[in-house]
Amino acid sequence: MPDDRYLEPEVETMPREALREVQERRILELLPAAYENSSFYRELWDSHGVHPRDIKTLEDFQERIPSFSKDMLREYRARSGDSYGGLLCVAPSALTSITSSSGTTGDPEFFAEIWDGAPPLVTAQLRDLWELGLRPGDRVLSPPGTFRNLMDYGYHALGAVVISADTWFGRMPETLEVVRRYRPAYIQLMYPQLVELEHLEHEHDLKEIFSSLKGAACAGQPISPRMRRKVQDEWGIELFEYTSAADTGTAWECREHDGFHLWEDTVFAECLDPSTHEPVDDGAMGELVATDLDNRAAPLIRYRSEDLVRLTRNGCACGRTHARMWVAGRRGDETVVQGRPVVLRDVWQAVEAEPETAAGVFQIVRSSREVERLHVRVGYDPSATADTGDLAERLREGIGKRTGVEPDLELHTEEELMSTVRSVAKFPRVVKQ
Repeated sequence: MPDDRYLEPEVETMPREALREVQERRILELLPAAYENSSFYRELWDSHGVHPRDIKTLEDFQERIPSFSKDMLREYRARSGDSYGGLLCVAPSALTSITSSSGTTGDPEFFAEIWDGAPPLVTAQLRDLWELGLRPGDRVLSPPGTFRNLMDYGYHALGAVVISADTWFGRMPETLEVVRRYRPAYIQLMYPQLVELEHLEHEHDLKEIFSSLKGAACAGQPISPRMRRKVQDEWGIELFEYTSAADTGTAWECREHDGFHLWEDTVFAECLDPSTHEPVDDGAMGELVATDLDNRAAPLIRYRSEDLVRLTRNGCACGRTHARMWVAGRRGDETVVQGRPVVLRDVWQAVEAEPETAAGVFQIVRSSREVERLHVRVGYDPSATADTGDLAERLREGIGKRTGVEPDLELHTEEELMSTVRSVAKFPRVVKQ
């Protein structure tokens, strides 16, 4: 039964040894079914000379079953014409839904789901929403959209009352009125909404308007320390960030705000050296490699996410025993300019340092990871400056000082830059030229 802290206490605080037994049992059940029904896995495993009967333990699984990347899946889809990429392990008629990823880093991926056997993303978040404080009868503000299925089903499962409103970029004044009128306990925010709210904070008492919130979730990309302090200290909103668990679900902060919790009864997570594919030490940086444990429709098995993370299985102060991770970025986000690596963090800090661009709206535009020139597109607040020439000069100097590379700069208003976003969930920081 749920208590004040845990929706499923017996699972969320399960001893590590028992959790590992659950993982091993589910993986040993998963492999034969995947080999028999998935043409992708059968081809991949045969090419590596491995069969499910060879796998007796988790150690066998990690040593023998090959990992795979999104590019390998796309290549198989293009070669075979199979829209499911060869992953589907059930008849298409057995599916409940097919949902899409955000497509921020490339073409969107699609996920086959069965509600009673391959639960959609939203059902994996119920424990996290309970930890945030959401309870039966609470009102939640739910934006429209179909990114990885509608969240309304999850809210209803917790007994919450859903308020539907268009909260996308450009609609924040109307959203504030909805919040003021219906006083929700929870709201989902994305980076573009935070940028717009920052422009409205001088016209509205945001702390009073958001005073009914128990918390707000934010995902899609990391929030800078400056923006997080503003949201929490000045607007009075406790932010709970969450991120992808390598497309097997999501990983959320708890009330301790000390890393993202992975639900290890639903995902087997590994942290591997990106070059050698060997496990790294607990707490060391590596690539997140994930295996679905609760998805019989189209499971991901040793999927290389390209997410660079630190992962620990040391217990959290909240009492949960599942692993936590801290995300450093994506392998593909580093840009090499004439042999010199440039990371997003350095560009971000330089952009946020200027008052007119404090919202941190920028993109690196490139044709490939290795380029001759650093091309940066920056969004500015037109109400804060009339001299874009001076602003451009300061940004060039700031970015050059932090990265060691003089950039080619392109200035747009924040609204212009935000209007180019394809994803409902993310503002892409690296885009193709």
